[in-house]
Amino acid sequence: MSALRFTPGTGVPRHAGRCSVVGVLNVTPDSFSDGGQYFHVDDALRHAHEMTARGADLIDVGGESTRPGADRVAAEVEIERVLPVIKALAADGFELSIDTTRAEVAEAALDAGAHVINDVSGGLADPNMAKVAAAARVPFVLMHWRGHSREMDSLATYTDVVEQVRTELSRQVDAVVAAGVAPEEIVLDPGLGFAKRAEHNWALLHHLDTLLGLGFPVLIGASRKRFLGALLPDADGNPREPDGREVATAAVSALAAAAGVWGVRVHEVGASFDAVSVSAAWARGGA
Repeated sequence: MSALRFTPGTGVPRHAGRCSVVGVLNVTPDSFSDGGQYFHVDDALRHAHEMTARGADLIDVGGESTRPGADRVAAEVEIERVLPVIKALAADGFELSIDTTRAEVAEAALDAGAHVINDVSGGLADPNMAKVAAAARVPFVLMHWRGHSREMDSLATYTDVVEQVRTELSRQVDAVVAAGVAPEEIVLDPGLGFAKRAEHNWALLHHLDTLLGLGFPVLIGASRKRFLGALLPDADGNPREPDGREVATAAVSALAAAAGVWGVRVHEVGASFDAVSVSAAWARGGA
């Protein structure tokens, strides 16, 4: 199991030797790169065990797709998808986060054994989310967000994406702290691909120091995203398919780890685990 221990009220734990690796577990039929593969409970549990064996420190369980253009599902459906998986994995001692924008889903997941809230809306979609995080005293991942999946591509307008994301994330931090969330429990995510075009994603990665300068742990979720596919077109000039973006994902993981981020959120754990381990050894000057 992971070296991380998410004990309520103690802040966000850091891996002693390297950047943390968060494994994506989509319990959905329609996620952009692996929709349907782990929709059934047995498949989800098997994949979680595989990811942990390959080095995942935290398993991020989500029951609603946030791919561009995705429609929302009812909260009851989201809960029905994630709770059996979370209960089973919690019983086996896994460190778990719940990927949701709904307070009622987060609360149910925490009661079932999750340890972290990962909210891609950063507390903006549901005014009760910060209250749930504050009451539970668990780490709370705040992602930069401008709107739900159906509309987010139309919201990718910036004059200075780095400064605007920094400012908007700072506002989100202020709002959740005002609601009772302890600053030491907050993790920031720049939201690559969410209301952002390729040039915005690259600018944010190039200027990670600006986001790190806010003083909070940072989580990077670049795994298999469109901007990596666009960087690596096939022979016909079409963006590379998601399953062909793993080397690029691992490269981002290594570079983000070298920049000082707390964690990387990835679909293929093994490659990024190797990447962040190499990055850590390079920084130390030895194994």
